[in-house]
Amino acid sequence: MSEHATQSQRPKHQAISVKDLEEEGEIGADYLEEFLDIVDLGGDIDIDVDHGRASVAVIASEEGDERELADLVGRDGEVLEAIQELTRLAVQARTGNRSRLMLDINGYRAGRRAELTKIAEEAVTKVKATGEAVALEPMNPFERKVCHDVVAAAGLFSESEGTEPHRHVVVMLPDDVDDVDDIDSDVDTAADSAEEMDSAEAGAEAAEQTTQAEQA
Repeated sequence: MSEHATQSQRPKHQAISVKDLEEEGEIGADYLEEFLDIVDLGGDIDIDVDHGRASVAVIASEEGDERELADLVGRDGEVLEAIQELTRLAVQARTGNRSRLMLDINGYRAGRRAELTKIAEEAVTKVKATGEAVALEPMNPFERKVCHDVVAAAGLFSESEGTEPHRHVVVMLPDDVDDVDDIDSDVDTAADSAEEMDSAEAGAEAAEQTTQAEQA
């Protein structure tokens, strides 16, 4: 109990060790194995650490698994987001700390990341050529963060505008070069905060969806 109390008091922005992230991944993998058993689906589970987060992926292990696992992704990854939040809550229950674990199922996030990178790069090219801001399509926090990272790497400025479910990224040239570092920092903080807000809302929805799946 004392260990959990100490962990729960860890400052929000304190660096998490690779060992702690690996532990998160293992706890998440255990939860997902039980989840797959409940819904009677097959699949292998890979654990990794990526960009300072525990990363867990469920991949097809036999012929036909890909089609069945697609149901756990859902339309535009909605079911995947719900299962990810349940997995984070399972990790938090064991460690006493809020988890930022990233879950991928059937390679959906990997494929979506590649698509978003291309979309953001095209927006960057257009902004540099015209000097005019470009608004991207509405995205969830994970997708917006991918775009923010691509834009920042290109030396441009991006911000999230609008309210869910229409919140989107706007790419533009920096208005003041001296404030670029502050702007980039604000973008990262905003993206993480948006993800945490969405995760809280997804938690209730995820619990409801899981209850319905178990009763079906």
